[in-house]
Amino acid sequence: MPSNEQPEWPSEDTDVSSGESSADGGATAQLPVPGKVSLPESPTLFVPAERDAEKTQFIPAAKPDAESTQVIDLRQVPERETEPRRVPRPEPQPAQPAESAQQPQPQRSAEPTTQPRPQSAQQSAEPAQSRPQPAPSHEPSQPVPPAAVPPVQPMRIEPSGEIHPAAATTGEEKPPAEPEPEPKRRRKGVLISSVVALVLVIAVGAALATPYVSNRLGLPWAPNLPKGDSPEPVPVALSLKAPSASSPEPTSSGVSSALAGPAANAALGTLTGAVIDPATGELLWDRNSGQFRTPASTTKLLTTSAALLAMDAGTQLSTKVVQGSSPDTAVIVAGGDITLSSLPAGQESVYAGAAHLDDLVAQVKQASGGTIKKVQIDTSIWSGAQTAPGWAPDDAPIYTAAMTPVMLDGGLTVPTNDHSVRVAQPANAVLQTFAQRLGATASGPAKAPQDAKVLGEVKSAPLSELIAHALEASDNTLADAIGRMTAVATGADASFAGAAQATLSVLSQNGFDVSQVKLSDNSGLSPQNSVPAKLLAQVLAVAAGPDGKDPRTAKLRPMLAGLPVAGGSGTLADRYEAPNSRSGKGWVRAKTGTLSGVHTLAGVVLDEDGRVLVFALMSDGADQDPARAALDVVAASLRGCGCR
Repeated sequence: MPSNEQPEWPSEDTDVSSGESSADGGATAQLPVPGKVSLPESPTLFVPAERDAEKTQFIPAAKPDAESTQVIDLRQVPERETEPRRVPRPEPQPAQPAESAQQPQPQRSAEPTTQPRPQSAQQSAEPAQSRPQPAPSHEPSQPVPPAAVPPVQPMRIEPSGEIHPAAATTGEEKPPAEPEPEPKRRRKGVLISSVVALVLVIAVGAALATPYVSNRLGLPWAPNLPKGDSPEPVPVALSLKAPSASSPEPTSSGVSSALAGPAANAALGTLTGAVIDPATGELLWDRNSGQFRTPASTTKLLTTSAALLAMDAGTQLSTKVVQGSSPDTAVIVAGGDITLSSLPAGQESVYAGAAHLDDLVAQVKQASGGTIKKVQIDTSIWSGAQTAPGWAPDDAPIYTAAMTPVMLDGGLTVPTNDHSVRVAQPANAVLQTFAQRLGATASGPAKAPQDAKVLGEVKSAPLSELIAHALEASDNTLADAIGRMTAVATGADASFAGAAQATLSVLSQNGFDVSQVKLSDNSGLSPQNSVPAKLLAQVLAVAAGPDGKDPRTAKLRPMLAGLPVAGGSGTLADRYEAPNSRSGKGWVRAKTGTLSGVHTLAGVVLDEDGRVLVFALMSDGADQDPARAALDVVAASLRGCGCR
């Protein structure tokens, strides 16, 4: 037997020398023991006993030759209908002898079929004719029928005479029979499902544990879970708090003491300014406030206050389309609205509440029945040059637009970005866009016929809203347009010079001293403007005064709503972040002004005693950022002072 003591299957179950099937069950029933083995005197053969007995019956056999011993397994086991254990065999078992077919068939077993005992490699190599014949039996020569009981395990007769169970093998070590395993695919699917479920549980648990999720869902472990009843809501009024009647009045010495250090900052260069108590009109702090300086964009305070004094706050600007000289011609009649939106209905440009060009197009199509073939434009409401004296060549279109009485989105190339450059010819852009959307041809400027049929009309947002945007965003184009509105309202020429003069005239008529004030435009973009800080403070003091004390206050009050909030909106949104100015964040509201070497700030502040203070500051500091930061500190100091 080989050194690993594992028997190997014979290569065939037939007698290769004769080419015929053996009638004794095939070569697997004849398993010779290797030669040169001495055997006991009386070897035996064994057959299964009767069904009711578990003892083995021994039958004497003829004495084998001296070189080999033969073990005969007389059991005949039928093939299973189910798939047997796979065993490497070259060919299927040969058919049973005809005599065996007449014998009763055994019952099928549920256990795996026991395979015939293999012969050793040495036995397999011996010629078939040299194999010893089985010893004669004392029973008749017919085959022994298999027992009805479960087959008895075959026994192995060792050369020494000992008998041991002989397990059938295939030449390889086989593990004990195990139940048929579940398909791997099913196990793999179950494993994947289990892993996914575990991951989901962990993910959900982790998400619910995060403060953000637990707070939003109000889970018991949420960090922000209320520990008690919710407080009653506190009403919020989006307006300046009225001065407290019980608060002590600020004094000149108190304000001077509070501003002594901040106003002396070298970054301010030469500083002029004024602080006024609007409740009493008293000038609390004066630093050469009557000196005329370049106001830059604080000029817009004079422009908007004159417009509010000259017109109702609800005044709107109109853009019309009338029938031209022929039924197939339409004329756009510009009315000074530079905020007309090019965007579709439902979308807003930087100008909230603006009228839409598409609305005007739809009205004209309906009124004309679609017969308009040619479109013209009438801009005669304004006159004069489109740029102001003192403007740099590139101020338009970088910081403003060439002034025409109708524009799309203030001439902005990007309607939603008030820092984008402006188009070169705003009125022509309106004409071309309108004609294209109407399906007509743009035919240039023309004068609208008197009492012409109106085909469509749209109106701007109210004056108060236009003013709020002009102040908060420091919109130069809109401020100059508002100045032209004042000129038209007062009968003045709607040009740069006429609008400037109309502004000063209205202020003078309302009690403000503007005798030496010079204005070249209404936006403050021109460095030729000359205004004292005292005038700016006086206009603001009237706007912030107590209700009912001054008739001008009610008209000027809307101007305060447009002032940028320190650290919160407009041109002050990114300021008041430094430690020495942070106290004014949210409490200071002011209009900014910046040109080369010019830095101005004018507005109101509510101090810690609940008193409103008005200030105007004008600096010529050499460096822009340090100068502006120093102005912020001066204004913030008014917030923190008791000023007594």
